[in-house]
Amino acid sequence: MSEEMEIADEKDWHELEPNYSVKIFLTVLYSLILVTGIVGNSITIKVTQVLRRNGYLQKNVTDHMVSLACSDLLVLLIGMPVELYSAIWFPFTSASGNASCKIYNFLFEACSYATILNVATLSFERYMATCHPFRFKALTGKHTSALITFAWLVSALVALPLLIAMGTQGHIPYLADTPAQNLTFCTNLKEHWMMYRVSIFVAFIIYMIVFICVAFMCQAMIMVLQKPLNSMDGVISGTQSVPKHESSKVKMARKQTIIFLGLIIGSLMVCWLPSQIRRLMMAAQPKSRWTTSYFRSYVTLHPIADTFFYLSSVLNPFLYNLSSRQFRKVFVQVLRCHLTIEHINKRTLQSSQAAHSRQPLLRSLRRSRANRTFPHSENQRDSGVASGTQTSICLTEEPDSILKTKTDEPSETEI
Repeated sequence: MSEEMEIADEKDWHELEPNYSVKIFLTVLYSLILVTGIVGNSITIKVTQVLRRNGYLQKNVTDHMVSLACSDLLVLLIGMPVELYSAIWFPFTSASGNASCKIYNFLFEACSYATILNVATLSFERYMATCHPFRFKALTGKHTSALITFAWLVSALVALPLLIAMGTQGHIPYLADTPAQNLTFCTNLKEHWMMYRVSIFVAFIIYMIVFICVAFMCQAMIMVLQKPLNSMDGVISGTQSVPKHESSKVKMARKQTIIFLGLIIGSLMVCWLPSQIRRLMMAAQPKSRWTTSYFRSYVTLHPIADTFFYLSSVLNPFLYNLSSRQFRKVFVQVLRCHLTIEHINKRTLQSSQAAHSRQPLLRSLRRSRANRTFPHSENQRDSGVASGTQTSICLTEEPDSILKTKTDEPSETEI
């Protein structure tokens, strides 16, 4: 109890601030994260529109990716400037009023949970498309808009209690009614402590539910995507045949999809967990009961947790580039302000015309070879023409299979 009274009455709060070199380092780091996140997510929105316009992405996937990028942008734009001022440089003073404190905490909480719920809806969309493709086709259209609207509404409901529970208030010691020092913080209000506590624990439960559900859906998708690859053992034994389109490029695209799904789970766990621990520390007990060591632990954890949290809003564009060659190609084109991508139907038509243009030449070569082999037999000559024609058909079918592979490679499943 004496240590608590030391914090309330005698302790110099500014001694708990990070030193000047740490502030400079965090300012540079936060600035890099902010610029990278704004550029990356803005280009991601543009790239998804380009890919959709050229037939490489369906509308439902584009809508999910745009919603996720918008929530990441809002988290960075709302959170990082205020974080630099109020948590890094001036952690124990509050220049904002009570209303702005409430609005900031509500918006930041809503956008933060919109990000994780958008990840959940995108994972659910991919889960349905991968594991239940026929049911997925029946649910497209308004179903996607309903999912995105649901994610944002739930995020707003999760953040709604903070409009009441947060505000500007000084440090009130345990069993006291007035602040001990002339300091004002943007913090949880003592009179609404239980509402704040329940809000934080409910938000943590939602985070765990979303994480478990996304992990389950990703595991199910990975099992489905691995099935064609594992069937190669049956091919060797002669019990199963390989699909014509199952080329090495398709297998590589499936492998990249599996890597992307694993990275989603990893980033969700690593980047959000420190922030959740910090929030649980806030809700574990009132600040009036915090000891000096507890307070120092919280102040030390705060910039580390927030750095990882903001990194989660920067990672998604990198994950898209890592998992999709087509996305990476268009991303670079948008970054250079020089788009050269062609519509997928135009590329298909060009490949098909190139394949058919080789057909008469192959047919004439086969016919001349058959004539030289059987010069005196009319039936054999006819048979040679038929054989040559059949061979040319097989050769013209081969580019179609290659074309199908190329068409499937940059598809929405890969992203």
